[in-house]
Amino acid sequence: MHIETRQKLECALYVVATPIGNLSDITLRALEVLGAADTIAAEDTRNTRHLLQHHGIADARLLALHQHNERGAAEKVIALLQQGQNVALVTDAGTPAVSDPGAVLVEAVRAAGFRVIPIPGASAAVAALSASGLSAPHFLFYGFLPNKPGARRSALQGLAEHPYTLVFYEAPHRILECTADLQAVFGAEREIVFAREVTKLFESIHRCKLGEALEWLNSDSNNQRGEFVLLVAGAVAREGLDAEAERTLVLLLEELPLKQAVQLAVKVTGANKNELYQRALALKAAAE
Repeated sequence: MHIETRQKLECALYVVATPIGNLSDITLRALEVLGAADTIAAEDTRNTRHLLQHHGIADARLLALHQHNERGAAEKVIALLQQGQNVALVTDAGTPAVSDPGAVLVEAVRAAGFRVIPIPGASAAVAALSASGLSAPHFLFYGFLPNKPGARRSALQGLAEHPYTLVFYEAPHRILECTADLQAVFGAEREIVFAREVTKLFESIHRCKLGEALEWLNSDSNNQRGEFVLLVAGAVAREGLDAEAERTLVLLLEELPLKQAVQLAVKVTGANKNELYQRALALKAAAE
């Protein structure tokens, strides 16, 4: 689609989703907004210029807005809105403010009293989920896990009992260590889906058990390349401990030795001592 005429947009911030790989994955409405915007705030102006030129939008005014200058750039955007202009916000790929810059700007614009209008489109998480075959009715989008191993395992431990499909983003240089931590915390039997380079030339989607995941990643160096969406099956409901007993045990283990934590958990919750003890062992093993 080529933009030949500029429609008049309302004075507002337009949060515009752009393709995550294939440049054709953009909505007609997004192209209309980008073609008519007075200014486009872009994470990387070079990438955005390439996208605009591909779709015949050649004369756009671009403003750099990324994670290192977002607060300062937000002041410039608000100044433009105060002059009656409209501004479109884009990132390098996907939906702004979702594991990408934009949230600070949106908050500032709303606080300044201007309207924020979402222009929906591509999402790597939803695209991967739709092709995963995981059938849980609910999912939890986490985004990027912490970089440091200890913090990452702690975050995963907090997610271990959720029954929802868990959705993460991960970079190629951390995919091996992240997968190892997923197996250590969630166990070898959980299923994982690696959605790699979604919508791009070398897109691949692989599903296996966590116990087989590292072997698959190491079987071909290409399996470790590109941007990843990781989808992990949710926890299967266990017979035995209820949610309150589990929560109590986890809190006590943070402060007490295992034996004392179990004894106190029995007194507080009335749960079965053996079940608490076995669960405490599992939690300790996962944390180590």
